[in-house]
Amino acid sequence: MGCAPSIHVSQSGVIYCRDSDESNSPHQTTTISQGAATLHGLFIKTDAADSIPSVLAYQSRQQPPPSAGPRRKERREPGASARGRAPRCCGVEAETQTSTASAKVLLIFAKEDNQSDGFWWACDRAGYRCNIARTPESALECFLDKHQEIIVIDHRNSRYFDAEDICRSIRATKPSEHTIILAVVPRTSADQEETSVLPLLNAGFNRQFMENSSITACYNELVQIEHGEVRSQFKLRACNAVFAALDHCQEAVEITSEDHVIQYVNPAFERMMGYHKGELIGKELTELPKSDKNCVDILDTINTFIKKGKEWQGVYYARRKSGDSIQQHVKITPVIGQGGKVRHFVSLKRLHCTNENNKQLYKSHRDEKYTGDNFQSESHSFKCKNRRKDSADVKSITSQSSDAPSLQARRYSSTARIHSMTIEAPITKVINIINAAQENSPITVAEALDRVLEILRTTELYSPQLGTKDEDPHTSDLVGGLMTGGLRRLSGNEYVFSKNMNLSHSHPSVPNTINDVPPCIAQLLDNEESWDFNIFELEAVTNKRPLVYLGLKVFARFGVSEFLNCSEATLRAWLQVIEANYHSSNSYHNSTHAADVLHATAFFLGKDRVKGSLDHLDEVAALIAATIHDVDHPGRTNSFLCNAGSELAVLYNDMAVLESHHAALAFQLTTKDSKCNIFKNIDRNHYRTLRQAVIDMVLATEMTKHFEHVNKFVNSINKPMASEETSSHSEGSDCECTANIKNFPDNQTLIKRMMIKCADVANPCRPLELCIEWAGRISEEYFAQTDEEKRQGLPVVMPVFDRNTCSIPKSQISFIDYFITDMFDAWDAFAHLPVLMQHLANNYKHWKTLDELKCKSLRLPSENNN
Repeated sequence: MGCAPSIHVSQSGVIYCRDSDESNSPHQTTTISQGAATLHGLFIKTDAADSIPSVLAYQSRQQPPPSAGPRRKERREPGASARGRAPRCCGVEAETQTSTASAKVLLIFAKEDNQSDGFWWACDRAGYRCNIARTPESALECFLDKHQEIIVIDHRNSRYFDAEDICRSIRATKPSEHTIILAVVPRTSADQEETSVLPLLNAGFNRQFMENSSITACYNELVQIEHGEVRSQFKLRACNAVFAALDHCQEAVEITSEDHVIQYVNPAFERMMGYHKGELIGKELTELPKSDKNCVDILDTINTFIKKGKEWQGVYYARRKSGDSIQQHVKITPVIGQGGKVRHFVSLKRLHCTNENNKQLYKSHRDEKYTGDNFQSESHSFKCKNRRKDSADVKSITSQSSDAPSLQARRYSSTARIHSMTIEAPITKVINIINAAQENSPITVAEALDRVLEILRTTELYSPQLGTKDEDPHTSDLVGGLMTGGLRRLSGNEYVFSKNMNLSHSHPSVPNTINDVPPCIAQLLDNEESWDFNIFELEAVTNKRPLVYLGLKVFARFGVSEFLNCSEATLRAWLQVIEANYHSSNSYHNSTHAADVLHATAFFLGKDRVKGSLDHLDEVAALIAATIHDVDHPGRTNSFLCNAGSELAVLYNDMAVLESHHAALAFQLTTKDSKCNIFKNIDRNHYRTLRQAVIDMVLATEMTKHFEHVNKFVNSINKPMASEETSSHSEGSDCECTANIKNFPDNQTLIKRMMIKCADVANPCRPLELCIEWAGRISEEYFAQTDEEKRQGLPVVMPVFDRNTCSIPKSQISFIDYFITDMFDAWDAFAHLPVLMQHLANNYKHWKTLDELKCKSLRLPSENNN
């Protein structure tokens, strides 16, 4: 080097070094950076080492010749020139790179010594890119920046840093998943026992390297790692790309194990077959339904081929989840794995295009596209046919058939008629808009819209999808028992209620007016406006007739008689008839439950925002609906009645059986006798409006529509109100919100539905003692149903409700988690119910404590002792 290097320091504190003789050489440069600053020039060993930035890179001018080995050894001798050695920098990273670099290596050594030099020159010989880090911080920073495949950590001396801690910190990052980490350990003497590698493996190391500064030994170790583990990791990394390609492949792909257990299906397969991958992965092919259109021996033929490692191709009928059979062209390829044996089978499937198939499938697709009436998921593999490579052209295929012109004419005329219709459901409009948007959308957007259409076309838009067998059994049973209309019909098993089903019109002794009630009852009723009102005390003092007494008090408070223009005697007789038709033998669904729901409804109607949102007719309808909502309940669920083939299930076609019965019977009982007909004096139009409101609220208590009602309430009431409140800071904003609701009858309907739903299942929000009592009663009723199902050989709808094994705390936790929390959060946001929410939190904590103690009873042991 002819002249001394020039050194410049910028205002930002970055050092620039350049040799004046070699400044024109583009190959011999060193990059030094700190943060975003970079330095180009040769690294010069100076006394100002502390001011050098934290990252240093060395680039050799050219690939060293084979004879470079001895010269490198000479460079490593003490006293060699600074330029002839690997750079010595404390807390510094150094990088060597060559034109043939393949693997990347990070050396983490606190101090430069023969061992670090050995690995440095071994990387140079192997053509690997190499970085040196002196501190844990710079090591982690360098790794996150460059993602080296091999990391060598000095584990010989813990004075400078903890090698295992560095390894753990690197392993905690996502890029380290495919990195091989080598620990350099001190050489043991002949009389010392060799230590176990388990601590190293537990810390995250892959291998250990016994201290050996020979360049050849280091070279051999690195090359073995690169040819073995690193290349294997490269293959694993490539798998992610392979699966990404499969996910976007338009052919249906299915991968199974050697035992024919499904391990992977791509989205095209899901669309073609109508399944979600979660329903398939882990299942054997034999568990899936088969089409009866295949030849008898086709499966034997396929197995004969693939077991020998031969590929099979042919036409095969498969059955979709919907039950339809489709004809596929299938190609099954065995994959040879470990030991030369078949380890996997890859199946590629596409629809087999015959004329007959096209007439059915493409026509159904086109009809679906324009009408939205066919909700089968198989149509999605035909969406966006003009944009997808392998999609068939309907026109060209149908033209091959002799009846193609007439077929097309019929299709286009049908489409024209559909588009000219003036009656069109909102969901159909939405689907048509999405279909139109697909025509000019990129393929990724079109496929996303396919998924949107699939979701929109389901009949359960608002019901969350439960997981499979891993789901909590208590939740699954509650959902199965409360949200389904029945599992299956058993022929020849007519269920007859064991209770007396004759409708009662008896008139037991009741007070003439609300002022004539006994003092003990009147004293209790003085507190009926409080949420903590004890309905069980009223049940006791009224001899299980709380509904009449509470009804008289509540109806008087809300002016029901005045609105209906009926006498108090008529109202009293009506309450008496309704209560007589509740079954006192039911542990839960009796008149006490009806009185409890009436009390909750009245409490909600007293809230300012609820009161401001509803008319007087709505209040009267809500109180009547709460009173009658479970009249003549048999103490069994809808699922039980459907499975038993009961007369009610047959009458109401297995849909909302009990709720339909409660509403219908209540109006029958009311209008049958003039003495209790509370509707006899009101205007016909008012009666029709009132009747419709009552029926709608009673039907809303059916749990199959639970999530639909809650989600509609949130989207139509909660969210608009929240946005209005945030945008308006005036004092009258709340009044404006309720006024807006009154202007939209649909919103009033949503509020009434939500109100009676919350009142119907408000038990977890009652004071703890009341909550515990209700939990015991509903559990006993479910126990009795399970007992009867077993006696009659019916499907057991809720197996966890076995009186010998059931954990009531678990059942309450599941019910609160799945049904209660979200619904009452939404209702509280509207009606403002802090007392209820506090009770709910306390009660949930109580059940959680019992569950953690593995206690199946209703109370803690300490509470039982008290």
